[in-house]
Amino acid sequence: MKKSILLSKSDFKFLNEHFEKAIMSDYNKSRLRAEIKDAKIFNDEDLPNDVVSLYTEATIVSTADHKEYVFKLVTPKEANIKVQKVSIFAPISIALLGYQTNDLINWEMPDGIKEFKILKVRKLTTEEILNN
Repeated sequence: MKKSILLSKSDFKFLNEHFEKAIMSDYNKSRLRAEIKDAKIFNDEDLPNDVVSLYTEATIVSTADHKEYVFKLVTPKEANIKVQKVSIFAPISIALLGYQTNDLINWEMPDGIKEFKILKVRKLTTEEILNN
């Protein structure tokens, strides 16, 4: 059985409010829609700390080439790739959202389906969120 993603109530609300106007591939949109529908929803303060959510930093590794990447998930208007801040609707964010440390994820990236392992997740500080 496929694992349900874990979402905070505020992330669930944000995703539902902004989902239709988000720019993403049909594949990612249909997959995200299904994952949101089957998600386990938590009160914000009860979401486990190692779940990738809005305003977290995720360290991941590609299972193909073992390269590590770090992404900070933020709202679209806060995104700034120069400081590793990616929109919650970017392909990699959609892939990671709701998964936990040690989960393996497969997602459609611009160059095909890729597999990643989540190594570490941490919440961003208010200062990190505000600084671009």
